[in-house]
Amino acid sequence: MQMTGTGGVEKLEAGHRRSESTGPGMVRVRHHAIGVNFIDIYHRIGLYPLSIPAVPGVEGAGVIEAIGDGVTGFAIGDRVAYAAAPVGAYAQARNIPAARLIRLPDDIAFRDAAASMLKGLTAHMLLTRTRSVTTGDILLVHGAAGGLGSILVRWAKYLGATVIGTAGSWEKAEIALGYGADQVVVGRNADLVSEVASLTDGRGVDYTIDGIGGDMLTKSLACTRRFGMVASIGQAAGPIPPLAVGEIGPVRSLSLARPSVMAYAADTTIYPQAAAAVLEVMRKGIVAEIGGEYPLVNAQQAQADLEAGRTTGSLLLVP
Repeated sequence: MQMTGTGGVEKLEAGHRRSESTGPGMVRVRHHAIGVNFIDIYHRIGLYPLSIPAVPGVEGAGVIEAIGDGVTGFAIGDRVAYAAAPVGAYAQARNIPAARLIRLPDDIAFRDAAASMLKGLTAHMLLTRTRSVTTGDILLVHGAAGGLGSILVRWAKYLGATVIGTAGSWEKAEIALGYGADQVVVGRNADLVSEVASLTDGRGVDYTIDGIGGDMLTKSLACTRRFGMVASIGQAAGPIPPLAVGEIGPVRSLSLARPSVMAYAADTTIYPQAAAAVLEVMRKGIVAEIGGEYPLVNAQQAQADLEAGRTTGSLLLVP
């Protein structure tokens, strides 16, 4: 599936490319499952531009079927997964630098790896690097029934935190509670600030993770206690309006982070360590729930459903 331009899902079209030879340092992976993420939508609409035509997708899992010169540590037939750049996962098979591959243990399914690797790296970044979450922390996690939310809630609970989630419907709230959320604020029109204040005895949360964007960031700041932190990690609801520095401090004394998992995973030292941590917690059951599977040729529908908020958990494309 390739992008023929920027815009709506109609810019995604099925096509055929002959497999290129596997160059030095590269391997060819035959995909068993491909993850669908909001960054794929951001690429399609041009928020993060790609050279057109482009094959989107930043996450997949499969089997090595060819190896280029100079590659060590991998063999044809190895089970592998990867996340982040380079883009190009929406394909039956692709060439990718061997350094981006993570060996996939036999006890972790391809589907789980493709659904969880990028979101797991994001959670690792948010819960251990952006802020070190520990016992007693109170977190506000937006979109707690989503693919990233399912991992964030479980991982934060594993670290001993209390988690307040948000969800757009009672059905999604029940899902978030099933992941372990302690409380869920329901509805896009809910008085979020008042409800969070009530749930925290007026104190506010220690840490808010906001992937909603739009005007939600202002509310996220208002839900967070003095000397707390807000991590802004996306804009599913649209662009974030300009924010004056005075909205953060000095009276509020807040910290605002804008971390990128793509930058996090681009660090060649951090990436393998963080991926190992993700695999470790996956074995403890901290995985993204799979909310839908689509044939690769139906990538338009997968992105449309994700963009419209019709889904829960992670979405997969299956070649």
